Amino acid sequence: MSDLEPRKRAVVFGYHNVGVRCLKVLLAGGVDVALVVTHEDSASENIWFESVISLCETEGIPYITPADARSPELLAQVQAAKPDLMFSFYYRNMLPAELLAVAPAFNMHGSLLPEYRGRAPVNWAVLHGATVTGATLHEMTVKPDAGAIVAQMEVPILPDDTAHEVFGKVQVAAEQALWRVLPSLLDGTAPRLHNDLNKGGYFGGRKPEDGRIDWFWPAQHVYNLHRAVAPPYPGAFTDIDGVRYVIQRARITGTGHGNFGNVVSLSLPPGLTVVDNCIFGVCGDGRMLTISALTADGEPITAEQLAIRLAART
Repeated sequence: MSDLEPRKRAVVFGYHNVGVRCLKVLLAGGVDVALVVTHEDSASENIWFESVISLCETEGIPYITPADARSPELLAQVQAAKPDLMFSFYYRNMLPAELLAVAPAFNMHGSLLPEYRGRAPVNWAVLHGATVTGATLHEMTVKPDAGAIVAQMEVPILPDDTAHEVFGKVQVAAEQALWRVLPSLLDGTAPRLHNDLNKGGYFGGRKPEDGRIDWFWPAQHVYNLHRAVAPPYPGAFTDIDGVRYVIQRARITGTGHGNFGNVVSLSLPPGLTVVDNCIFGVCGDGRMLTISALTADGEPITAEQLAIRLAART
């Protein structure tokens, strides 16, 4: 786009870190962001991420926080902005067909589509033991995560990465993917690659209750659950005598230094235990998690304190 051509106008639906970083990419790429549609933060949520509202206030960008993405008022406001393009960057509501008809629309998804379509893609990828994920910019359709692929960027998932750590990589991948394809998006030459919905799968949102541990699972599955929901997410947990124990930090036995392999685990029942003043989670296959930080009803608990509680149960 030459200096003599008018800047492309965009309406951005955005939230979370990806919303902030991708909005910054558009601004750096010379896009005229006419309106941002975002969310008010929820008082019930742990807000560990950056604020789209704060960025809009800093940059002087008009923003709104409608409760209903299907409202006639929102449609009218988006139409009044007269966008050439629309983007959704981790906006949490589905956009109806009427909104998508206003201008060509593109969504940034936190996986390598068609893998892990739907909600919480990073958490699901870690839970399933994936070794790679990434970010995908794709055309928006009424069916979620089904449009043609415009750009992708891949990142590795290391064996001990938590979902929070992977999300940090995906955030950078999203920024890079958008930055690389933005010039061709603006001049209308961006690629459209087939998004094969016969591959991959669709996953729903996750709730805190989904972090409940079944200690009869194999250790790798329990460890993947811990990694997928470790803080700042709600955490993998187990309940004992009405007390909720949440794993804050853990490693599967046989990884890293200073853990105990399969020591005596075959003679212990599945669940939390204390051996040599260390907390372990014994799993159904006889392997264990070495738990270096644990909370009980939200308060840190030591191995000594846990041992006293467990001994009192017998």
